Amino acid sequence: MSGTLWGVGVGPGAPDLMTLRAARLIEGARVLAYPTLAGAPSFARAIAAGRIAEGAEEIAIDLPMTPAREPAQAAYDAGAARIALHLEAGRDVVCLCEGDPMFYGSFMYLLARLRTRFAVEVVPGVTSVAAASALARLPLGAREARIAVLPATLPDDALREGIAAHEAVAILKLGRHFPRVRALVDALGLTGRATWVAHATVARQQVLPLAEAPLEAPYFSLILIAKESDPWL
Repeated sequence: MSGTLWGVGVGPGAPDLMTLRAARLIEGARVLAYPTLAGAPSFARAIAAGRIAEGAEEIAIDLPMTPAREPAQAAYDAGAARIALHLEAGRDVVCLCEGDPMFYGSFMYLLARLRTRFAVEVVPGVTSVAAASALARLPLGAREARIAVLPATLPDDALREGIAAHEAVAILKLGRHFPRVRALVDALGLTGRATWVAHATVARQQVLPLAEAPLEAPYFSLILIAKESDPWL
């Protein structure tokens, strides 16, 4: 019989924010897969490192750092092919994904390539939005409040539209887009309602009012906007 592909969310960074199910699967895995970016160490693997069994086979799926889609698609094709060899041999494969596998997670691209041929199970994880909201002590949803999650890669018009239509907003994937997004939030008069969170739940985390944030932001950072001062009242 074929093995099962497990998409396992390892959370935003702190190892103890993994679910018990995720920890159990990682500890028992004979084969692990995870993404790396341009040859750098895998963040997902670093989160799970203390749970990985000695001797487990590891499949690193190296993704190029380029906005073009084709190189990344080729990397996922190659990674899926390597995973498929193990699944065909009856071995389960645990694929690690920071945050949640189905929330802007790299696992979804492997899922698209393998789900018609093999059994797939997904273990959810704590998302960066949930972690940032907790760190900032900032409730995002109350009663009929609408919440938007927007990638910073969107053009300005789409960001303005999304922010205008919701009471609470999370803007992800800041990185090189941070100066542009920050200027847009300021132009909308929402800087005073915005919080910047970087590297949530790990030692180098930062939680600051957007007005006090540094000029540059890492990719693993986000902006939370709550238009109402006390949305839970």
